[in-house]
Amino acid sequence: MGKKALTKPMVFQPNVTSHLFPTMVMANPSLLLQSFFFFFLLPCLSSSCPEYQKQALLQFKSSILAIDSSFHTLDSWNSSSSNCCLWDKVTCSSPSNSNSTSTSSVVIGLYLSYVSEQHMPSNLLAPLFLIRSLRVLDLSWNSINGQIPALGFGNLSNLVHLDLSQNRFNGSIPLQLVQLKKLQYLDLGSNRLSGELPEEIGNLTKLQQLSLSSNKFWNGIPSSILHLRELEELDLSDNAFLGKNNLTGGVPASMQKLNKLNSLDLEGNLVTGEIPFWLFHFKDLQSLLLGGNNLTWNNNMKIVPKCRLLGLSLRSCGLQGDIPEWISTQTNLSYLDLSMNQLHGPFPQWLAEFHFLSFLFLSHNKLSASLPTALFRSSQLLVLALSHNNFSGELPKNIGDAKSLFILMLDGNNFSGPIPQSISQISFLRILDLSRNRLSGNIFPVFDPQANLWYADFSSNQFSGEVPTTFPLNIRTLALEGNKFSGALPLNLKKLRNLERLELQDNNISGELPNSLLQISHLRVLNLRNNSLQGSIPKTLSNLQNLQILDLSSNNLTGEIPIEFVNHLTGMTPNSQTSSSFVVLTVSSDFFIIEFAINELTVNWKKSKQGLSSHHIDMYFLLDLSNNQLSSEIPASLGALKALKMLNLSFNKLFGKIPASLGDLQNVEGLDLSHNKLSGPIPFAFTKLQQLTTLDVSNNKLTGQIPMGGQMNAMADPNFYANNTGLCGVQIRVSCPENLPPTPKLQEHDNKEPWILLEAVGIGYPVGLILTIGIIFLAGYFNPSPPSNNRRRHRHHPHWLIRQRI
Repeated sequence: MGKKALTKPMVFQPNVTSHLFPTMVMANPSLLLQSFFFFFLLPCLSSSCPEYQKQALLQFKSSILAIDSSFHTLDSWNSSSSNCCLWDKVTCSSPSNSNSTSTSSVVIGLYLSYVSEQHMPSNLLAPLFLIRSLRVLDLSWNSINGQIPALGFGNLSNLVHLDLSQNRFNGSIPLQLVQLKKLQYLDLGSNRLSGELPEEIGNLTKLQQLSLSSNKFWNGIPSSILHLRELEELDLSDNAFLGKNNLTGGVPASMQKLNKLNSLDLEGNLVTGEIPFWLFHFKDLQSLLLGGNNLTWNNNMKIVPKCRLLGLSLRSCGLQGDIPEWISTQTNLSYLDLSMNQLHGPFPQWLAEFHFLSFLFLSHNKLSASLPTALFRSSQLLVLALSHNNFSGELPKNIGDAKSLFILMLDGNNFSGPIPQSISQISFLRILDLSRNRLSGNIFPVFDPQANLWYADFSSNQFSGEVPTTFPLNIRTLALEGNKFSGALPLNLKKLRNLERLELQDNNISGELPNSLLQISHLRVLNLRNNSLQGSIPKTLSNLQNLQILDLSSNNLTGEIPIEFVNHLTGMTPNSQTSSSFVVLTVSSDFFIIEFAINELTVNWKKSKQGLSSHHIDMYFLLDLSNNQLSSEIPASLGALKALKMLNLSFNKLFGKIPASLGDLQNVEGLDLSHNKLSGPIPFAFTKLQQLTTLDVSNNKLTGQIPMGGQMNAMADPNFYANNTGLCGVQIRVSCPENLPPTPKLQEHDNKEPWILLEAVGIGYPVGLILTIGIIFLAGYFNPSPPSNNRRRHRHHPHWLIRQRI
């Protein structure tokens, strides 16, 4: 499971007149009398903003246009309009509330979120700092990069509400920012800020809401934060905070003085120590999110909460035994995360009867027995994640009564029997994972063709019969691997035209590859590994131009590798610009917004099965035709698939020379040509493969000197060249005959003595592998995505944004 960050509730609204007022009157004639009254009471409707403020705003717009010529968000901002108070995203005060004796209004609010999709330097904000009357400034979701302008924000001493979240600000928090003593709301979340939090943050004594989530702050929570007595919401999640030694195990006891606190979020840090019992004594506390730290739970502690929680996360906090009984008193819970603990015993009946529960995460525990039917009678349940427990028995037949479910994760348990037919009645269901159970049967539920199911995983069960096709037409991912499906691939698979991932590996599927499969033009991943497919690879497979991962290994395919098939796999070329429509799914309730991303895509990667993050599938390009009966020369056109990271043609009957064009696979990390009938030399062009970490050409009829230079110096495991009696070279410690033609001239940086080259062998491979895994990890797990616009529209109650990874 993943992480989350606190969102903002209502934006501070001072006494203002807005350009929205006349629009509202026109839309509703019944308000004409009221509008007449306000017309005379609010003369600012006929007044204009100060000229210098208008020019500052126009200069800001001009700066954006200089880097984004397609920018149209602020079209109402133009010099022909004398009153900037009537512009979009601008709010002004009434003259009676301005500090001057002038009849002019002044700009007090700028709501500039989502202004531009282009990266903007932070110095572009300079004109805004001339508007010292500003009380509300929202610059969220704009990809602004650079340091927070210290002197500029120091000018805005009247600020009450400041939102800089979801940008790319870096560096530390400037002291000028924490000297804005009128601030009631400050959100710096989801940036790239770093360093320690300044002690001066305690000067913001009027602060009610503070979010510093999803940054890179480190060290402890400053003691001065305890002076923020008006604080209601505190979000420090997803940083690297360490509890200082003088902070009593990481959560300072003096924090008890923040008696107005209704939301505390410390998730995803390095806070240590025991979770203090007094956290449950805040009478107004509604949300307590502590998961993903190094905190521990005292299982002997008696808890009598004084609060009525809406959200509770104790993920990975060392809970043992039954689900704590005291949670049964929290009947208003909407969000509960107790995943990644050591809980055991049955699913409590009292928890199944929580009427307001929308999000329940109990994954990665040791819970057992069957699921109570009452769990699925809830009309509020949106997300149920019970993965990786010991639940058993059949799935409740009334599972379809949970009509509001968006996400159902029951994978990694011991459920048995058939899938209840009622599950197809959950019309809102988007993600369904029943993988790694003992489910069986040959009749699948029949989903409405127009249902919303995007992702369905039934892998690693005991299903049998023909491959089912009774899924919604809009399904994106269908995983059926590791079952007992048999027979030919059904012709009506073609109706699932929006499929992007089709995983049927490790079954008993036979027959030839049908042409109807080629009509699923959006396919990016096609995995048919380890079946009993026969016949040749269809030339028309090239119609699948979005393919990035194609695995036909371990079948009985015969014939040649079609040249046409290679020439048109444009999804594996560097210029392909495919993008997945399934990246992040947002689910919202009255109080929480949850973002989900699917975690793993299992492939044969570098001679082993590995899970790759599908959250960033664009970085994976694999072609595996190994373990078949293919017999032809290797097409030279394979060298055009320059995006490939792994190419496996091993265990076939391929013959002829290795094409030098394979040296053009500039991104390839794994290349396996072993167990064929290839002859001739290893092309010297392989020295250009700078990303190569695994090369296997064993069990062929290769001859000549193994090339030296680049990563080829590190490809020195003799086993990867074995049973090629004509090969020689430093890598296998076999001297070459004197009459062999000389190796082509090496580049200067490769012209080293053999003993140095051998020393590099011990470094090149592990370093390359570690870097590759590191890149995959980072790309898959640190890619923030914006929530839906609902976050902006509904401000009548607080929301908490939580990011989960499943």
